[in-house]
This record gives sequence, C-alpha cells and structure tokens, in this order.
Amino acid sequence: MLPPVARQFVAGETEAEALEHARQLREQGVYSILNVLGEHYDEPDPAAEDAAAYRQLVRDIGGTDLGACISVKPSQIGLGLDGSTFRDNLGTIVETARENDVFVWIDMEDRTTTDTTLDAFEQLNTSYPKMGVCIQANLKRTGEDLERLASLPGTIRLVKGAYDEPSEVAHTERSAVNNAYEDHLEYLFTESEGAVAVGSHDPQMIDRAIAFHELYGTDFEIQMLMGVREDAQIELAQEYDVYQYIPYGNKWLSYFSRRVIERRENLAFAIRAVLGQ
Repeated sequence: MLPPVARQFVAGETEAEALEHARQLREQGVYSILNVLGEHYDEPDPAAEDAAAYRQLVRDIGGTDLGACISVKPSQIGLGLDGSTFRDNLGTIVETARENDVFVWIDMEDRTTTDTTLDAFEQLNTSYPKMGVCIQANLKRTGEDLERLASLPGTIRLVKGAYDEPSEVAHTERSAVNNAYEDHLEYLFTESEGAVAVGSHDPQMIDRAIAFHELYGTDFEIQMLMGVREDAQIELAQEYDVYQYIPYGNKWLSYFSRRVIERRENLAFAIRAVLGQ
C-alpha cells in the first residue's frame, strides 16, 4: 500500500492501476504519459526486465482510446552499464512502439547522460517520428543542443531541470533559469520542425507558450506531473493538449528518495504540491 503522500504522485504499483488512472484522466480531457518507475541500475537483469515491462505496456495501450504514451529513463534500461545496452533496450521498445503506433518519450537525467541520450534519440527518431526527448533549460549547453535537434521530426519537451548541477555547466539562479527557459521556448516555437512540449507547472511559462503558439502557430502540448496543479490541467485541457506524467511501480520509495537527494528544492516543490500551492 502506498502512503497518502506517495499516492498523490504515483498511480499505484501495477500497470492496471496506472491504466485505470489514465482512463479516468481521459474522461476529463487529459492525456497520459506512463512511466514505469526504476532508474540507475548497475546490473543487466533489472534493465532488461524494465525494458520488457515497457514493451508489454506499449502493447497494452496500443490501439486503445486512452491517448497514452510512454516515457523511459535511460539509466533504467542500461545507460549505467554501457551505451550499447541502453541503445539495444531502447531499440526494442521503439520497435514495439512502431508496431503498435505508440509515442515514446526519452527522459533526460543528469548532465553525464546527455550526449548518449541525444545520440540515441537522433538515431531512432530519423526512422520513427513518433518520439520525443526531454531537454533541460538550466544547462548552459542547451542552446546548442536545440540547434542540433530542431530539424528532427520528433517533439522536444522543455523543462527547467531538476538535477543539482554545478555552476560551471548550469544556471543556478532561479531568475537565470527562467530567462533561459523563455529564450529556449521561443526558439523551439520558431525553429523546431516538430511539435513543442511545455514541461512546466509555472503559470508564467505556460502563458508564454500559449502566446508563442498564437504568434507563430507551432503545434504544442502542456505536460505536468501527476499530483501537481491537477485542476489547472483539466481546465487547460478544454483548449489545449495536456498530458499528465504518471509514474507507477513498486520502486516508488527510491523514486522519492532520489528526487529529494538530488535537489532540496524538489522537496519544497513536493510539499507545495501536497498543499495545493
């Protein structure tokens, strides 16, 4: 049984619970991004097991009316072991997604994983357009990464960044991160060949995205976490495509522990979400 604080952010321990949550969301106009909890494996068997779980999830949501897709963490499917294990496992997931017409997101983790993650995305996205990758606005390299990715057919999810990176490679002041996010967001709306995903709970950033959409006409969607500003998600879904990121699985405790350890601001964020702020 998940404790109440975990239940707010995690759909349950089983795929069936996550799919039921997705069905309820769809009735309210919100789409789903499903994530099997797990990350930072240093053995091949857990990585292979989670890759198999994603392939089964893809088969189960393919052909349904849920409007659901999946999101995979690279370290969950072998990046902590070596690049080839990660690419092989990701390739099998994407091939299953192709067979079932399901969209695949690749999450972004800390800065040490960026190059290998982008290389894999670029390689697979050229042959399977229904893919997306997450890019973090706080990293100083992000402008160059967006230039590299802009011509691909996939979707870029822009987030502020949840990892505590050193100032040599990342903006550490909130105002600097916000400025970078707005600059990168406008670049995507003006230059990206694919759609734009606004991964933010910040009303100011969402308003900026809506203004850019009205100005440039670029397709976009809004993505928020389960348990955070859910009333706003439902309200926004009346006019725009809104996706809720839905984690599930029995590794929920390590999921919360890592989020708090990685950056203390994440704990404050979770507390505000629980309080509805």
